[in-house]
Amino acid sequence: PVRGLELGVAHSKLLLQTVSAVRGNAELQKLGVANSDTRKMNMCQAINDAMRIAMASDNTAVVFGEDVAFGGVFRCSVGLVDDYGRERVFNTPLTEQGIAGFAIGMASMGHTAIAEVQFADYILPAFDQIANEAAKFRYRSGNEFNAGGLTIRAPSAAVGHGGLYHSQSPEALFAHIPGLKVVIPRSAVQAKGLLLSAIRDPNPTLVFEPKVLYRSAVEQVPVDDYMLPLSQAEILKPGSDVTVVGYGSQMYALENAIQMVERDIPGVSCELIDLRTVLPYDAETVVQSVNKTGRLVIAHEAPRVQGFAAELAAEVQDQCFLRLESPIQRVCGLSVPHPLVYERFYMPCAVRVYEAIKRSLAY
Repeated sequence: PVRGLELGVAHSKLLLQTVSAVRGNAELQKLGVANSDTRKMNMCQAINDAMRIAMASDNTAVVFGEDVAFGGVFRCSVGLVDDYGRERVFNTPLTEQGIAGFAIGMASMGHTAIAEVQFADYILPAFDQIANEAAKFRYRSGNEFNAGGLTIRAPSAAVGHGGLYHSQSPEALFAHIPGLKVVIPRSAVQAKGLLLSAIRDPNPTLVFEPKVLYRSAVEQVPVDDYMLPLSQAEILKPGSDVTVVGYGSQMYALENAIQMVERDIPGVSCELIDLRTVLPYDAETVVQSVNKTGRLVIAHEAPRVQGFAAELAAEVQDQCFLRLESPIQRVCGLSVPHPLVYERFYMPCAVRVYEAIKRSLAY
């Protein structure tokens, strides 16, 4: 404990770790699965469950990527080949451009293509295929053809020891591309529902999965088929004095920072929002919150310069200018290659967010 606070994912109040928490979740109640049977799953298992449901309910669905047939490097696809065979679950050569191009072709012919890029860092060779082919397929053909059945999964973000090439968060690169959807879940329940929505959405969708959460984010997950809404942020904690926004694994640093601020400054109340989808993102929920609180802190692991926080800050400044009480704060990764031994200095940890919230409040 840090002065009475239990920090980290394992102690997070954001996780639905009990059946009663699932029963009481308003979003799951609305979807009709809050009272269904649940099973304890980590995020990796929840992703596997989502793909299993997608393949069972859609015989055109296929799963492929580097090493996915034996379960993948993180074991997210383990067992799928046993249940659905090698024609629907298969390995590919080590060519991200080829994986994306093949997936686009399958999607354009009516298949549900669920492709895995083994690490988000290595998605860049496929950028041309994703940005210039998948994203523009429907537009350039006047809606005669499309690649809407395409979903690309990619483990992303820091894991504590990934260094330069296994730690990056490239979501802002793709959030700049019209025609795509970009999703980043924070937990097991979220990952299952958002991935099923991504797979069934009529647009090509990228799902960046914070790999540090694969084993650490454990919840009671409804076993039924359910879909969480894309492009709809979730208010995880209501508040009145400052709005704090993030997505993915960053949500736990934000939660801890808010706990420290509210402990140290009695009477202060912070509102916590998980964007969940960064393209198209839910500006309305954030704007409504900032119009109430007058303050905004945004955090993500990707570098600060040209990061997604800059887009959100600009949009909020445009819509909330007369209601802002202080400059918008961005707490992000440093604008350097992701370091190995210095990763702790790079990360937008709870302490850095804590200081940003205090600056916003003191302005």
